[in-house]
Amino acid sequence: MKAAVFHITNEITQDQVEAGRLQEIYDISIEAGKKVNLPSAFESEIRSDVIRKAVRVARANRRQAYGSKQQKGKKRPMPGMRHSVEWWGKGRGVSRIMRKTGMKTGAQNPHTRGGRRAHGPKVEKDWSMSMNTTERRFARDSALAATTDRETVSGRGHQFHEEIDTLPIIIGDYTEVRDEGEERIDIEVFSLEHATRKLIAVLESLGLGDDLERARRGRKVRAGKGKMRGRRHRTPKSVLVVVSQKSGLAKAGGNIPGVDVVAVKDLSAEDLAPGGDIGRLTVFTKKAVEELV
Repeated sequence: MKAAVFHITNEITQDQVEAGRLQEIYDISIEAGKKVNLPSAFESEIRSDVIRKAVRVARANRRQAYGSKQQKGKKRPMPGMRHSVEWWGKGRGVSRIMRKTGMKTGAQNPHTRGGRRAHGPKVEKDWSMSMNTTERRFARDSALAATTDRETVSGRGHQFHEEIDTLPIIIGDYTEVRDEGEERIDIEVFSLEHATRKLIAVLESLGLGDDLERARRGRKVRAGKGKMRGRRHRTPKSVLVVVSQKSGLAKAGGNIPGVDVVAVKDLSAEDLAPGGDIGRLTVFTKKAVEELV
């Protein structure tokens, strides 16, 4: 299986006025280079059941233990146990429930008003799951194969230009042209000066601008209590950029809504199929394809 490598040339112009320099203007041209052979992983059998299992295992292993802490000594008691209580003893014709001191109101028991939770979650519970290494690698390869199918990628909700007839997209050389001259830059190192704007311009020139706009407009405030726990916004997944090493390009992509940048050694089925849904729109660098095993 072969795929074309796209070489990018970015012609940068910047006008000068009395107040200073204006914003840089990018004129990007794309040139299709020589096709390269993709690794055999892209020709694997697509097994959505194995991919979903790998995603479920990855999520379970990241799950943090939670539960009420045990009341010991002078530690702050758990909810429902913050009362001064006493037991009246037998022979009064009432149930043997702890009562608030000097009152008839029951406390602490699960079936009393304001009492503790019955059979609450325990911190010592183990949520982790195991998966064979061979099966986990097969899930990743299967998810890679799904990224080459245009119908699967578009069916997942991604939007890209109609002229893109083959997937995945592979980026080769990156060249910047200024008044001073021409400079070839490693796309993965990428200059940190206006790097995010440059990466957005590159992705738009590759025909992926509609998907970036879909993710930006789809960013919503999360429903429920999750927004009070550091997860206020929910952003749709957009382009996945796979690199050989996380450097300047990873920092630039981290500022774009929905875009994820992952090193090829850390690539997993969850990156290629978030939520277990196969067919994520993926962009590879040429180095990443060469290092993919």
